[in-house]
Amino acid sequence: MRSDVRFVPESIDEATRSVELVWSAGATVRRRDGWTGKPYDEVLSLDPGHVDLARLNGGAPLLNAHGAFDLGDVIGVVERAWIEAGGIETGGEGPVGRARVRFSERADVAPIWADVQAGIIRNVSVGYSVRAFEISEEEGRVPLWRAVDWQPMELSAVPVGADAGAGFRSPSGDMPPCQLRRFAKAQPPIPKNEDQSMDKADTRPPEADADMEGARDHGAAGGQAPSETNATGEGTGVRQRAALSQEAGPLPAENQSGAPEPAQRNAVAAASPTPGAPSEGTTNTAETRNVEMRQIADEAMRGERARIAGIQDVAKKLGVAGTVAEDLVASGTPLEEARVALIDAAADRDARVETRSHLRMGGQDAVETRRAAVEEALLHRHDPGRFALGEAARDWRGLSLIEVARAFLEAEGVRVRGLSRDEIATRALHSTSDFPQILSNVTNKTLRAAYDVAPRTFAPIARRTSVADFKNVHRLQLGEAPQLEKVSESGEYKRGTIGEAQETYRIETFGKVIGITRQVLINDDLDAFTRVPALFGTAAATLESDVVWDVIVANAAMADGKGLFHAGHNNLAGTGAALDVAGLAKARTAMSHQKGIDGKTTLNIRPSFLVVPTSLELNAEQLLAQTIVPTKSGDVVPSSMRALTVVSEPRLDPASGAVPWYLFANPAAIDTIEYAYLEGQEGVAMETRMGFDVDGIEIRARLDFGAKAIDWRGMFKNPGVALS
Repeated sequence: MRSDVRFVPESIDEATRSVELVWSAGATVRRRDGWTGKPYDEVLSLDPGHVDLARLNGGAPLLNAHGAFDLGDVIGVVERAWIEAGGIETGGEGPVGRARVRFSERADVAPIWADVQAGIIRNVSVGYSVRAFEISEEEGRVPLWRAVDWQPMELSAVPVGADAGAGFRSPSGDMPPCQLRRFAKAQPPIPKNEDQSMDKADTRPPEADADMEGARDHGAAGGQAPSETNATGEGTGVRQRAALSQEAGPLPAENQSGAPEPAQRNAVAAASPTPGAPSEGTTNTAETRNVEMRQIADEAMRGERARIAGIQDVAKKLGVAGTVAEDLVASGTPLEEARVALIDAAADRDARVETRSHLRMGGQDAVETRRAAVEEALLHRHDPGRFALGEAARDWRGLSLIEVARAFLEAEGVRVRGLSRDEIATRALHSTSDFPQILSNVTNKTLRAAYDVAPRTFAPIARRTSVADFKNVHRLQLGEAPQLEKVSESGEYKRGTIGEAQETYRIETFGKVIGITRQVLINDDLDAFTRVPALFGTAAATLESDVVWDVIVANAAMADGKGLFHAGHNNLAGTGAALDVAGLAKARTAMSHQKGIDGKTTLNIRPSFLVVPTSLELNAEQLLAQTIVPTKSGDVVPSSMRALTVVSEPRLDPASGAVPWYLFANPAAIDTIEYAYLEGQEGVAMETRMGFDVDGIEIRARLDFGAKAIDWRGMFKNPGVALS
């Protein structure tokens, strides 16, 4: 049992790391009967004859919030304890329990000691064992249980105290008085006839001490219910009982009459069946009562043990903090009520965290955490440089695919002991476990990683978009606004129109399916789930480049029936020229002279990219970087031309003959080439399923993609010359 008090740091001795405290001011604490669940008020009598201070003065520990499961829970020692006459804590009306405690010099205790010095930690709780209660009952009032034979076992620093009138010794005298509820003293028990039950003292048998040795201070001492009979047979009265204690030693031996010694303060009045009955009958009656009381005590002890064990078991299953269970145990809450309280506590805890389908508090639940850890371990095994290994994934590092499959089958409750590698592989691929999903995620991530890093040189010179379906995409070429004309004196404005042209294209679906059999798992061939998808990712990126660059290489026809680069479009040099300053100047001039759709407006398009085959890449970089000192002024590359960005693409290299080069405007300034994905499927996608044609997993890679030149005015081609 525990009683919580409060303390203040005015009596601190920094040299000895000690402080004086009040561990009890006699406060009344509301508790609950462990048998009936009914509330009662408990008072610890501070009469010096009622309190056994042997444990405290024998070096009792100062604990961290009643923790008694590890030596690290001990944060200090009780140097001395005593009972003092009434002080400010009780308004001068009653005695108080005081002690001086010394804190440990361990490093982990230093923060606690600092908070005590600063007055942050003020509360203390006393753990104790009760040997006897006096229970006063009055009609219409909560029963009062007064501990008249009890022993403090330990003192603890706690967050919240119950006895507001107690604390560290405060010379200032500003501690508030403790308000005690005082009950009218009941009449002493009057012997009745044998058919009217005498009140029975619940004396604990000596053998019970062995069973309870080593138990903690929050046991059943205050949780036992008194006998429901009344010694007087009427009205109210005082009933005495020996409370069960988990840490106190056996009660003193009884006297010859069968009753405890008077010094124990829990004597039971021995009554004859009728007035004037022989003393032998009285002795027999007392012995019978003692046997009955021992039986009651044994039954109470068993019930209390079951209650405590039940509360702790429910708390463990629900994952509720141990302090909640301890409070329920200490308060004597019945098991059924404790179950409800623990369920409510678990619900409150879950309600305070962010909950999504598989996410909690920014983290993941157990299933998702395990799945992510395995994925991370497999990806790290595939490419340690790209995929880091987290702490959770370390437990799965080095495991073969079969070992991972075995672990997931066991987690699903599948008995795998004695199964061959082939049987484990087959069951893992066809089970409801997360293993197939993990393999799917690993393949998809490696595919996307390879796809994202694959070179796609067309991105700077083309515009990306998405389309909703596979229907033809119509792109309008909006012409320039009509020329503004002078308004006449009459104020009449002439109407104009914006010219337009239209280009059409559509996206297509590209894909491939491969099968990974169970032999892959048996052989622990992780590459089948990593390298193969990575190759798919690279292949998808290569396909996109093929589609876009083919628009240029094939010189695809535009809506007017002419090729993309055509003399009629004024974007094709009539005579091929080498890549030099003079050739660039002519190409740039031709782009700036491009006319709008109306055939009149000069667009003055400025090039941003110099696009060349890889065979001209070095020449282009040297030309624009001006690394060679020119021999004549005509070879000087102006700064505006050096601002061009070189884009090199091997698909532009011809099999033989002249090597062309191109100028492109920025696609943000004017339409050039547009490439599109299906909406919601940007880039390559992969799907997996259990195979029907193969005994394993089928992987399907799919790409919905298309490209088309929208306007020819933003690009220029020079056919070039053959390289020597």
